[in-house]
Amino acid sequence: MTNPNAVVSDTQSAIGMAITVAVNSSSLYSPSVPNSPYNITLFSRNKFPKSTIETAASSAGGHAGLAKNIAWVDAMRASSPTRNSSEDTEDKKAWIMKHPSALGVFEEIMSAAKMKQVVIFLDYDGTLSPIVPNPDQAYMAPEMREAVKNVAKYFPTAIVSGRCRAKVYNFVRLSELYYAGSHGMDIKGPSSGKHQKGNQNVLCQPAKEFLPMMAEVYKHLLEKTKDIPGANVENNKFCLSVHFRCVEEQNWSDLADRVKFVLKDYPKLRLTQGRKVLEIRPTIKWDKGKALEFLLESLGYANSKDVLPIYIGDDRTDEDAFKVLRKQGQGFGILVSKIPKETDATYSLQEPSEVMHFLQRLVTWKRGVPRSH
Repeated sequence: MTNPNAVVSDTQSAIGMAITVAVNSSSLYSPSVPNSPYNITLFSRNKFPKSTIETAASSAGGHAGLAKNIAWVDAMRASSPTRNSSEDTEDKKAWIMKHPSALGVFEEIMSAAKMKQVVIFLDYDGTLSPIVPNPDQAYMAPEMREAVKNVAKYFPTAIVSGRCRAKVYNFVRLSELYYAGSHGMDIKGPSSGKHQKGNQNVLCQPAKEFLPMMAEVYKHLLEKTKDIPGANVENNKFCLSVHFRCVEEQNWSDLADRVKFVLKDYPKLRLTQGRKVLEIRPTIKWDKGKALEFLLESLGYANSKDVLPIYIGDDRTDEDAFKVLRKQGQGFGILVSKIPKETDATYSLQEPSEVMHFLQRLVTWKRGVPRSH
């Protein structure tokens, strides 16, 4: 078995560290990687958990095939629930009681941050920018960029997105942040910044060997879906996104079948769904939760009680990070949603404008904290 390579080079500052993680194909489906300092655990192929959407080839027909298609469409519909009158029901009120507004209990959150280093993790789409029909136009407001920039002056700050790292950087354009693209499979530290405790020159790409395969599948998906109106295939480098926000619902089943048809020849890839998007990723155990753990370790806070991570996100993929924080019993997940959702987040915010206000209050709070804190 060939183990993943972890290369660490120290600079004279004793803080800069370059970490490159490559997964060798011969160890891809090994249950674990011994001696890995970053706890990269890989799935055994026969133990890989079934996702909500299976990647198996579509059924040849009959009742089983019909049931599968119905399940697919139901899953696609459930991935993006719409706002409705249920928002004012007792269920909504109960949900808010369970996941109170992070703005409403801001002082409670900050009381847990006393004498600790706050580290901020932010999703992009639906968190820093509104969800838009064309993913290439998901621009953040200038006021939001300013809020994120100010937060990064006081706290280590990371953007953790399903988008490829380069695209997220082009949207945000702040060099002092950590960027984790492709659901955390492509991480790079800031090119500038003031937080000196941790390692800034960080690079982590645990799915690097999949790049040729992802490029190949991307071409197949473009060809296979080109005649479905509204379908948009996005190449996010280490993962692929098939957006169906602009696809008529009666075409969802056809789109899902075509995606499955392409993936039937690629058993090392898996299919999941997010908000009006089908996502194709390598079958390695690496997600936004793993990215959060890696970044905390890179910052020098592995197993530390002196840190308070705050992760803000709106999508199913952010739940992996929420689960890590809940399991650790340290830090808070904040779900951005106007409607009740099952979540491991502790608190909630309604929309990106509330995220901006929360970030602004963080800066105001930090400016008022004595230097000794």
